[in-house]
Amino acid sequence: MTSATLLKQKKADTDAKEVDENYLFGFSTDEDSSDDEDVSLEEGVDISRLPTIAKDDATVQRKLEKAKRQPTEHRGVLCISRLPHGFYEDQLRGYFSQFGEITRLRLSRNKKTGKSKHYAFLEFESASVSQIVAETMDNYLLMGHILQCKIIPKDEVHPELWVGANRKWRKVPQDRIVRVQHHKPRSEDSIHKAEKRLMRRQRERKRKLEEAGIKYDLDAVSYVGFVYFLASPPSGANSI
Repeated sequence: MTSATLLKQKKADTDAKEVDENYLFGFSTDEDSSDDEDVSLEEGVDISRLPTIAKDDATVQRKLEKAKRQPTEHRGVLCISRLPHGFYEDQLRGYFSQFGEITRLRLSRNKKTGKSKHYAFLEFESASVSQIVAETMDNYLLMGHILQCKIIPKDEVHPELWVGANRKWRKVPQDRIVRVQHHKPRSEDSIHKAEKRLMRRQRERKRKLEEAGIKYDLDAVSYVGFVYFLASPPSGANSI
């Protein structure tokens, strides 16, 4: 095999790994199509019926206009918790954009199920706008939930806070997650532990059968890796 072929194979393996990781963590890829039956988009609430505070509240309007006239050099980061069900990435961006431009947004989700953890991080282009949002939306009653909206100081923003931000989320079927986990390479140590676990279960079954007075030759079963083979038909197997 030539070096060029090896490089192509290595690149293909890397691309496949990245795609699997994207699926595992719920991020859409360039190869995803909108009509994919295995991956369904998450439905959120209709935010068009919610009140627009930035337009309806005169005090908030004046504050926002002043912030636009005196823009700050650095951006502001907010942590919004106690989000209601159905308030996902699109709803967050659509609703909070009434205050100002959102540069980055990340809704925290469960890595296994993909469900929302009901808190998110928003970065506004202007720190003064983010301060107005925090003052306005903290303890605000939204769809039966009292929001908690706090400013995160610049020096307390974690370097990995925005990993996966501004990326479209798609619900991942459980069978796809299981397939990715199943195809992960296993070390010799993990295989050895699995074999020991299987043998321990076999001894436990043998003990229970003996206590129940059932004669069954479990020693005829040999385990090889994760698959076991019957070395010979157990005596009395047809009668059980």
